[in-house]
Amino acid sequence: MKYEVILFDADDTLFDYGMAESRALYNAFAHFGLPTGAEDYAASYKEINAALWKDLEQGRTTSAVLRVERFNRLFAAHKLDLSPEAFSEAYLKFLGEGTFLIQGAVELCRELAGCRLAVITNGIKDVQLSRIQGSPLSSTFEQIIISEEAGCQKPERGIFDYAFAKLGISDRSKVLIVGDSLTSDIQGGINYGIDTCWFNPLGKEGAPGIHPTYEIRELSELLQITR
Repeated sequence: MKYEVILFDADDTLFDYGMAESRALYNAFAHFGLPTGAEDYAASYKEINAALWKDLEQGRTTSAVLRVERFNRLFAAHKLDLSPEAFSEAYLKFLGEGTFLIQGAVELCRELAGCRLAVITNGIKDVQLSRIQGSPLSSTFEQIIISEEAGCQKPERGIFDYAFAKLGISDRSKVLIVGDSLTSDIQGGINYGIDTCWFNPLGKEGAPGIHPTYEIRELSELLQITR
């Protein structure tokens, strides 16, 4: 194998976050007596949530604030008489049950059995652990590195320091990070001096100044890179 260690992003790389999010929103709104709430407010929620995650990525907020603030803003914008705290708790519980995988994830990880595999994800610890441990990939990863636990998030160097320490590795030339986010996964890998693989199934345009080592459209293409 060309790489000894592969660091996988979780959401929208191995796990279908969009499906998990949609299901969790539906269940949370239904739980609070609004069965059409997900349909009515999903677009607004995703816009608010994306902005807050961008703030988190750039160090302008924390995951503890984000998990409630997104619903605080959503309910204020649509004049909904719901508790953001209670709704967040229900939503996160349902989100943790969302173990949906990207097509080919199980087969890819099985084929990469000769490598050391780990997850490095920006997210909420309890939710991410629940989703990974409840999935067919539960016994796949040597370490699960979560930003909330590490105290920093991709693309910060600190989360990579934390991951390398947990994995007991130092040779960056033998490590590859695979992820769908140019600004988080790929920029983080570039900053840290490791090779990067952009998972880009929709064929999105790249970002100025961010140049991944590799780009793939299907997870199975990673096998050609690692061998």
